[in-house]
Order: sequence, then C-alpha cells, then structure tokens
Amino acid sequence: MKKILSVLLACSMLAGILSGCSSGSKETKAETKAETTAETTAASAGETTGKTESDEKYTVAIVVKIMGIAWYDRMQVGIDQFVEDTGMDVYITGADTADPAEQVAVIEDLIAQGVDAMVVIPNSTEAVETVLQKARDKGIVVVTHEATDVKNADYDLEAFNNAEYGQHLMELLAEMMDGEGEYTTFLGALTATSHNEWIDAEVALQEEKYPDMSVVSSKNETTEDSEVAYQKTQEILRTYPNVKGFLGSAMADVPGVARAIEEQGLEDSTYVVGTCLVSTAEQYLESGAIDKITFWDPADAGYALAELCVKVLNGEEISDGVSLTPDGYQNLTVNGNIINGSAWIDVDKDNMGDYDF
Repeated sequence: MKKILSVLLACSMLAGILSGCSSGSKETKAETKAETTAETTAASAGETTGKTESDEKYTVAIVVKIMGIAWYDRMQVGIDQFVEDTGMDVYITGADTADPAEQVAVIEDLIAQGVDAMVVIPNSTEAVETVLQKARDKGIVVVTHEATDVKNADYDLEAFNNAEYGQHLMELLAEMMDGEGEYTTFLGALTATSHNEWIDAEVALQEEKYPDMSVVSSKNETTEDSEVAYQKTQEILRTYPNVKGFLGSAMADVPGVARAIEEQGLEDSTYVVGTCLVSTAEQYLESGAIDKITFWDPADAGYALAELCVKVLNGEEISDGVSLTPDGYQNLTVNGNIINGSAWIDVDKDNMGDYDF
C-alpha cells in the first residue's frame, strides 16, 4: 500500500510539473506572437507614415513622332538620365512612320498596358484627341509636346513660345537676305501644330517688318523625310529660280534642302535656316549649304517631360514659376494647360563643335 501511495504521489507531482510547463509554453508563444504582430504593425505604420509620394515608381511612355531618327535618339539620352536619377520606368516608343493612324495605334496599346502616364508628340493633334481622352478616362496622366492646340491633355510642355520661335527664325533669315528676296518654307506634316505655328509667325513677321521679302510655295510637306525635302527643293529651284531663302521646321528639312543646294553649287547665293541637330547638319554647316540651325536639346526636353509627368502623378501644383531640372525649363510660364520654357539654341559653323549631338 505504501508503495502504491508513493507511486500515486509521484505521478501527481509529475502531472503538476508537466501542466505548469505546458501552461508556461503557451503563454510564451502567445506573448511572442503578440510582440511580433505589434512590431510588424508598427513597422508597417512607420513605413506608411514615412513614405512620400515621390517614393512611388511610375511607368511613363514617351510616344514620339517617328522612331529611328537622330532627334529622338538624342531624347533617349535625357530619358536614360532621368531613369538613373529617379529609378522610374520611363521609355520611348512610337511608330516607324509619321502616319498619325499608326501613332494612334501605339497609344491604344499603351492604354491597354495601363501605363501611369504618357507623353505624346503628335504628328496630328486632331488625330490623337479621341485616344488621348480615352487614356485620361482610364486615369492615365497625359502630357503633350509640340501640341499647343491640344484639348485632351493634362499639360502641354513647350521648350519656348512657338510664335516667338518662328519670329526668331525669320529674323535670322531676314538678316542674311538683307531683308529682300524670295524665300520658301518647309514642315514635317501639314497637320503638325508646332510647325504650322512657327511658319505662320515667320510669314506674319516678314509681311509686317520686311515688305521687300516674299514667300513662294509655302509649307512644303516633307513627311519628316530628307529625301522628300531634297526632291521638293529641286522642284522649287526649277519653278522659282530666284528663290534664295529656305526655312525648315522638321529635323529632316534642312539637310534635304542643303543636299539640293550643294548639288547645284548654290551655297554662296542661298540661305538655309531651320530646326535640326549638329549630328545631322554638320557636313552642310561645314560646306555652307546650311547657314544656321536652331533647336532645343531633345535630351533636356525628354528629361523635363518625364519630370513633369511625375510631378502631376504626385499631385504637385503646376503653376506660374514652377521649375524643372534642365536648363531653359526654370521659372516656367503656365497659361491654362500650356507650359512654356525658354530653351532654344542657335548654332552655325563657328560654334557647332560645342554641340556634338
């Protein structure tokens, strides 16, 4: 009996010990779980509280007029720099031709992909209006460039006031021509808003200030193709043998004009001015077939356009005096949804070495 009682007492004590251990284990696990949950919640709350809108990583697509030309190759340099500086997902895309319908198709694809924002440089503002509205209806931020008549965009960012730029080009040409003689104008597309605005301003200033000059065969459409510009220049020289001034708007215009000028040995008796880059115009600046080019740095424009998109996505105020990073885009003028900088550059044979792009 004593043995039985001893065994029962030992079992009772062991059960108590085991019960206590089990109870302690459960309490420890519960406390650990609570502490972990509290730490996770606090960390999560801290992350949320500390996180700013600039921490977001956005996808921004830059839809250019036509892929594969030097202008947008240079713009890619600015986009690459912006990506390096910010970590954003920004890239250039577009069609292989300047056909507005193909550009619309590119934009439709981006809407389907659900990008956060897009920049569109339209071949035809009218052609893209409907699809831009569709993008905005989907919550996509839309910024345009070279499209001051756009209606369905959050903002249109211009390197400068287009009328002032056109007037500047005319002043350059008029000085070379001593304010007299025939001249002609070229543009990439009859539907290109900026090109039309430049030419309208050029002709208006000429008629007001230089009555001894006259425009012939104005607004020759080159479809952003230097071969077309070359052929049209040949036709103009045959039809208007006294023409001596040529104003180009698209990147491809003045190189095509210069090629025709050079072939006929007219470098010394004609004056060619227009928007282009040194990388494309260099040989003709050297020969004198092109007298002066003007441009805004596409790399700076690309950076500024991407930066503007991010500001809009972050809900920042866009008003007079707002500044972006690149030169010429500080203290911007905002009029409605049109934003103007002051970023044009004049280049001739003497200073083209300063702009090796």
